[in-house]
Amino acid sequence: MIKRLIIAVVLLTLIVGGIVGFNLFRDKMIAQYFATMTPPAVSVSTVKAEPIVWQSGIDAVGTALASQGVDLAVEASGLVRSIHFKANDKVAADQALLQLDERIERADLGAAEASLDLAVTQLNRNKTLQERGISTTNTVDTAEVQEKSARAQVAKLTAILDQKEMVAPFSGVIGIPRVEEGEYVTPGMIYATLQNLDRMQAEFTVPEQQIAAVAIGMEVTAQTEAGDMQFTGKIIAIEPRVDPVSRLVTLRALISDTDGKLFPGQFLRMRVTLPSEEGVLALPQTAVTSNLYGDSVFVVREGETLTVAQVFVKVGRRSGGMVEITDGIAAGDEVVNAGQNRLTGGATVAVDNDVSPAAAVE
Repeated sequence: MIKRLIIAVVLLTLIVGGIVGFNLFRDKMIAQYFATMTPPAVSVSTVKAEPIVWQSGIDAVGTALASQGVDLAVEASGLVRSIHFKANDKVAADQALLQLDERIERADLGAAEASLDLAVTQLNRNKTLQERGISTTNTVDTAEVQEKSARAQVAKLTAILDQKEMVAPFSGVIGIPRVEEGEYVTPGMIYATLQNLDRMQAEFTVPEQQIAAVAIGMEVTAQTEAGDMQFTGKIIAIEPRVDPVSRLVTLRALISDTDGKLFPGQFLRMRVTLPSEEGVLALPQTAVTSNLYGDSVFVVREGETLTVAQVFVKVGRRSGGMVEITDGIAAGDEVVNAGQNRLTGGATVAVDNDVSPAAAVE
């Protein structure tokens, strides 16, 4: 019985030891395989870090304005007798737009003109009598005062009568009528808007830190959100103060060649074109990776195989698809600009620039 037990224990020990030994051997072989295995090269595209002509600018958002644009308002109270325009009509300067009922004022003007004629006649008669020595100086003075008073009354009623007829202050496109014939209107009531669309402006703001970089006469571009249209222009005015709340400075630019396609109040993406600079080291923005530790790029190193090294850099200005590199790499370095999300320092790479992303410099 004891002999059988001993044999069973020995067999069990051999079996357990074989299993353990096999597992240890397998783990060793697997570890050796992975230790000696060369990982496959990661396919990436690269770009050479080279000095370029840097065309920078200041980006802002703005609003389109008409060089001449007003809300037309009624100057006097009364009933609207006639409207001489339709929505979107092109009107000329001094063209009649709105006529209020002026019959009472016209009658008063006729009476005032008759009084003026009488005052002039009396003044002339008194002057003639004074020359003959019949009329006194006091009588002539009184007649002169009456003549001036009558003339002033005529001028007053003429001005009131002119207020009954609204005319266009300048040429432009008139908007939708806001009054109807027969409607009673009061002074200050807006009856339409008038915009000169031939000459358009843009108003936008820039941070106070960039005041020194802008000047009157600098070129700007304006791009609309709707229709994706782009226009050019020049800065014509800079507000000589900084808004103490927003710390922004207001600028105004004259936009040329709008061809009636730009409307007041339209949203614009503005860009002030700054003087170009030569010899600026820049890379496509796709080449720079940002994380909590800073900005970095992967630089290709040549050896038995192509490998990459992660290099931390200092970035500067950005323009279009490019970013300025102020420190970390030198001109001529080959930098990965696509595929770096699969890379680690020392990884083997295979360069394939057929799929390199395009980077435009604006």
